[in-house]
Amino acid sequence: MRHVLSLFDLTAEEIGQVLDVSVKLKADLTAGKRESLLDNHVIGLLFEKPSLRTRVSFETLTAQLGGNSLMLGSDVGWGSREPLCDFMPILTSYLDMLVIRAKSHALVEESLQFTQCPVINGLTDVSHPCQALADILTVQEIAGGLNDVSIAYIGDANNVTYSLAIICGRLGIPLNIGAPAGYQFESSFIEQLNADAGKELIRQTDDAMAAAENVSFVYTDVWTSMGQEAESKQRLKDLAAYQVNEKLMSVAAADAKFLHCLPARRGEEVTSGVIDSPASAIIQQANNRLHAQKGLVVWLKNQNEPNSQ
Repeated sequence: MRHVLSLFDLTAEEIGQVLDVSVKLKADLTAGKRESLLDNHVIGLLFEKPSLRTRVSFETLTAQLGGNSLMLGSDVGWGSREPLCDFMPILTSYLDMLVIRAKSHALVEESLQFTQCPVINGLTDVSHPCQALADILTVQEIAGGLNDVSIAYIGDANNVTYSLAIICGRLGIPLNIGAPAGYQFESSFIEQLNADAGKELIRQTDDAMAAAENVSFVYTDVWTSMGQEAESKQRLKDLAAYQVNEKLMSVAAADAKFLHCLPARRGEEVTSGVIDSPASAIIQQANNRLHAQKGLVVWLKNQNEPNSQ
């Protein structure tokens, strides 16, 4: 059974297949065509963390494809009312697919021992593959392809950056990560990605301006994620020089676009002047969560139900 907890679970060819399905289904929706590819299918949304884009996009795509979704919050008792070995096989025996948005990536990995349906990671503390697929779909749309594009990620190297780095490595997209010491990835992770790619695509530096120089896209995320509130004061201090502002955008390519996975904290990681500028692609990027996840769900369904293709 195939699952997608990390983009390490997909080859470059498979990521390309997911993106191709996403492009087709987005074009179909624009043309008013909603094929019932999830007819009589039920997708469970097991969410520990609050959500806007992930929840609404998964519920919407399921409905648009003729299926049903179930929002499962704390009331179902995941990890509290009964052991995982009882909870997960029962829950997944009811479902055709499960999306988990959780605090602990390790707990989601453990859940795979007991699942009876495919699982998609809707966000954990380690990985956010759905976001990265939407990011690259957006880059592809804006640039007209993935050749001759480059990305700078400025700020805390977090779960969003992790998935972005994997997909860039897989697809041959140069990525510069500008982050201070203590907020960068372990060098072994970067070395692994570059070894897999066969060349140096992913670079880290503590110089934000150098990271952004001449790139096609500048990307950032909040400096304090959910669960890190106690660290907020220190993070604001440590990351103050890594704000995406007009000065930083000026060193990127003349037609560079700004990306943010949202929600944003204006005045912290990005200025309002940048996020509201013509260079900002955040609405298109957020909308592509719907289309990228639709592609992933349909692709994963076909992998696990080959007779449905």
